[in-house]
Amino acid sequence: MIKEVIVVEGRDDISAVKKAVDAEIIAVGGFGINSKVIDKIKEAQKRKGVIVFTDPDFAGEKIRKIITKRVKGVKHARISQKDGIKDGDIGVENASPEVIINALLNAKCEVEEKKETFNIEDMMFFKLVADKRAKERRDLVGRELGIGYGNGAQFLSRLNNFGISKEELAKAVEKIDKEINNG
Repeated sequence: MIKEVIVVEGRDDISAVKKAVDAEIIAVGGFGINSKVIDKIKEAQKRKGVIVFTDPDFAGEKIRKIITKRVKGVKHARISQKDGIKDGDIGVENASPEVIINALLNAKCEVEEKKETFNIEDMMFFKLVADKRAKERRDLVGRELGIGYGNGAQFLSRLNNFGISKEELAKAVEKIDKEINNG
């Protein structure tokens, strides 16, 4: 598993990178990088490190510059335009798994053993799944931990891949429970 969180432009890039490596991935969704996405990237950088892996074109470089300016110390993975072109379209989503792996190795990514701190039972215990307010709770806890909202499976993956401890999760849940009960 790649230790760092990989930041890509969109969904197709996520699919291509997931075919090549096991990693937590954040998609910025193109130019519209809002403060919520930047905050999630900052949290990822603080906890695990970040590798920015955008398309080898004007838009990709612009997104890379925005992230680099706002999040200090990120690493960069790059592919050549030749390695990312298919039918006139340039992007990470067109690169082969070998090209993606080489780009990440060149970015000096770190590999670590996958940790499974949390499981589905923990998600049920903290009422983050199988509860009528689970969606709302994941949204609030995700905000509190800086990992964002996700469905049950995504949220479980982020808890494990962002290196969140059981104590951190328990504190976050306790805080949002107070907010929910007082609100």
